[in-house]
Amino acid sequence: MIREKQVLSLEFFPPRDIAAQEKLVRSAKQLLALEPAYVSVTFGAGGSTRSGTVDAVRLLQNLGFDVAPHLSCIGSSRAVLGEILDTYRDMGVRRVVALRGDLPSGMGGDAGELHYAGDLVAFIREHCGDWFTIEVAAYPEVHPQASGAASDLARFAAKVKAGADGAITQYFFNADAYFDFVDRARAAGVTVPIVPGIMPITNYTQLSRFSAMCGAEIPRWIRSRLADFGDDRASIKSFGKDVVTRLSQDLLDRGAPGLHFYTLNNAEVAMAICTALRLKTAR
Repeated sequence: MIREKQVLSLEFFPPRDIAAQEKLVRSAKQLLALEPAYVSVTFGAGGSTRSGTVDAVRLLQNLGFDVAPHLSCIGSSRAVLGEILDTYRDMGVRRVVALRGDLPSGMGGDAGELHYAGDLVAFIREHCGDWFTIEVAAYPEVHPQASGAASDLARFAAKVKAGADGAITQYFFNADAYFDFVDRARAAGVTVPIVPGIMPITNYTQLSRFSAMCGAEIPRWIRSRLADFGDDRASIKSFGKDVVTRLSQDLLDRGAPGLHFYTLNNAEVAMAICTALRLKTAR
């Protein structure tokens, strides 16, 4: 059960067509029953989903959510980033997720004016003052492009020093990796909440692809069990629900400040896990 001051939040991505938009609306309406403190909306590499993100933010606001759009700086100028922030401020958005982001294929070396998430956090504070609550990313199992755990932690601490209010982690399946990261962050002087990101398990191929890209480790025993199920989607979902529910409960019991679910615009598994946990958010 989620306790007082532990916060539940959810992530969606912008739909690419009418059918996907209808699915997002159906899923969001179901997940609204969980009363999340806020939901976030992703932002494509190099701003490739800029208009889609804005539209999704507006849609979710109209459904009654407090929405935190993702914003990445790679491939964007200060002027463009300022315009996006002004748009969100005019929409009444009060929280953003500030990320470095990745260049989309075909953009070459045009990395934009800001090269790191810490630069983006500083720019948001410069442009908007304290209007936005700023969330940043954290990597308990180390960012795949970092030279090591120490340098990755230093980069994270720099983002917080630049003005971030909290952090959402990349997903993981090893609770000890999360708590080790939190302990090291606290020793480095970081005091903001670090909320664990939770990835429901519904598709082994998809999970393997995501994990290879972001550096999240799938423990061997989980890989082996998922491989045994083959194309049996029902068994994969059932097993995944049990694994992620136990992980989530362990995190909450050991003092994590909340949970952030990567929903992939699908309500079914996230709802099942939250129902099993009897989650009730602290608004």
